[in-house]
Parts: sequence; structure tokens; C-alpha cells
Amino acid sequence: MPSASIVFLTPLASLVALAMLLPIVAFVVAERRVATVRRLLTLPPPRTGFDVAALAALVAVVALLALAAAQPALSNTHSQRVRTDAEALFVVDISQSMAASAGPKGATRLERATAAAKRLRAAVPSVPSGVATLTDRVLPNLLPAADAAAFDATLRHSVGINQPPPREQNVRATSFGALAGIPSSGYFEDWAKRRVIVLLTDGESASFDANAVAKALGGNSPANLLTVQLWGRNESIYGRPGRRDPNYRPDPGSRTQLASLASATHGRVFGERELGGAAASLETVLGSGPTKAEGRARTTHPLAPYLAVLALVPLALIFRDQVRGRVRGPGPEAEITSR
Repeated sequence: MPSASIVFLTPLASLVALAMLLPIVAFVVAERRVATVRRLLTLPPPRTGFDVAALAALVAVVALLALAAAQPALSNTHSQRVRTDAEALFVVDISQSMAASAGPKGATRLERATAAAKRLRAAVPSVPSGVATLTDRVLPNLLPAADAAAFDATLRHSVGINQPPPREQNVRATSFGALAGIPSSGYFEDWAKRRVIVLLTDGESASFDANAVAKALGGNSPANLLTVQLWGRNESIYGRPGRRDPNYRPDPGSRTQLASLASATHGRVFGERELGGAAASLETVLGSGPTKAEGRARTTHPLAPYLAVLALVPLALIFRDQVRGRVRGPGPEAEITSR
């Protein structure tokens, strides 16, 4: 059963409240000094007396900001259901052309590919999913696992342009022919009857034999192929000064390459603006199946921003009282003193 609790991500940060106590101490000391002077001058006390409301507001501000600094969060822990008949492998093209973007500060194809992979992975949360990279070879980064956090971390930290580089130095490093090696390389468990390869690429590949890839993917344990193309005809590879790489030109035949691959493997190709359709297709291919409880998953919802905003309420009350005091002017005792 799911359980919820409050956790503090940075409890020691609440010590900032000690520094915040200084204004309150100064406020109390100032009030005492004013009271002492009033007694020496035999002045009547103010009609409102000690400003308890202002002091309480200051204390509330300090307490709320101290709690916010400790970063409280609502933690929910629940059992994770994992499919026992299906696995997915997300293959990300990391060749140099994936560094292309619409402008010097635009998101590269690789950055868009990793974002698309996260979104598609989230569409099938119960399916163990892995990550692999593609140049002229396919190499594993994460074998299919149920841990979505590990999947996201792998995309964030382990997937980069030419990391690792291709085996051979060619003008075009990507070869979709390398996909044929996936079924025999142990990427999928034997029990996984439903297998999906999600290819994220710009489609710019060296010549390859689409029928050979189809034959390999359609063997004894067939794997479905779903492709997402991230490509733009006006994109370029930009260096650090923001200059275009003169040696790169987008290949308008990339869509044809992917279409031939999809036709041979009975797969589908989606553009990056069709991720909703790609997610629906992925769900359809994987379908539904038996699951088992595997470990526990925890999600946290930060509460600090809400506490910080709440601290503005007592501050607003103090500000309001100060404004009212200025508008009303000095009290009767001040008038007597001035006379």
C-alpha cells in the first residue's frame, strides 16, 4: 500500500533561522529602550501598548523561512508493478550530425532525442526499458530495467555526441545496419515475448541492407521497430563561436532512408512533433500483460516554495500596519510632548 510522510531534504539549512532571529532581538531591545525613556520622561504609554502583533508576525516570517530552507517535501512510497512479458530498448543516434540545431543556442537533435525518449518511456511506466547508443555499432548504456530514475539519469549523464566514437572514421558514421546485431547481443531477456526497439535518430545513415535488418529483427524472438526522426532542413552544426560547420549539410534523403527501414521491418516512423502518436503506437505494440511487484518507488513533492510564499502574508501585515501608522500620524501623547 502507498504511504506518505514528510521529509526534510536539507535539515541543517534551517539553522539560517538563527541569523533571522537578530531582527527580532533588535525589535525587543528597541521596545525596552523606548519604554525606559518613556518612564524617565514620565510619558504615558501608547494606547496600543507593546506591539505584540508585529512581533508575532516577525516570528512567523522567521519560522516559515526556516522551514522553507530545510526543504520539506511530501514523500510518497508505493510498490511498483513491472511487466513480466515485455521489454523496450531505446537506441539513440549519437553521431556528429545529431549535434545539429536550428541556431547557435537552439536545442540539438540529441537533446531533443533524449527529451523524446523520456516522454516515450513515461508512456509505458511498467515496462522495463533500457538505453543504447548508435553510430556504426550499437552499444549498451543500460539494459532494460524498471527504474525510471535510472533511465533518465543514463540519458542525462551517459549519452553524448560520439561517446563512444564509431569504430571507423567515415564521412557518415551512422549505419542502421548495426541494428541487426541487437537480437543476438543479449539486450533482451529470454522471457520477454514482446520486444520493442525505439530508434531516435535524424535518419542520416550510410548505405545499409534494410532486408538484412528486418530478417534479424524478425527471428525466433522478433522485435518491433518504432522510429522517431529528429531532423530539420535548415539545421546546422555550430561551433563555439556560433559559426556553422561548413562540412555539414542536412540530408533531405533521410526520410527515405527511414521509410525503407520501416517498410522492411513493418515498423513506423514518427516526426518529433508526433510524439503523442509515437507514444500511442508504443503502448499498442506492447499491449497489456502480467505484472509483478518489484521493489518500491518513491516520489517527492517539494513544499518549500509554498512556505516561502506563505511567509509573505505576515510581511504584508507588518507593511500594512506601518503604512496605517504613517497615515494616522503621531498619537495624542506626541502632541502633548511637542507642546
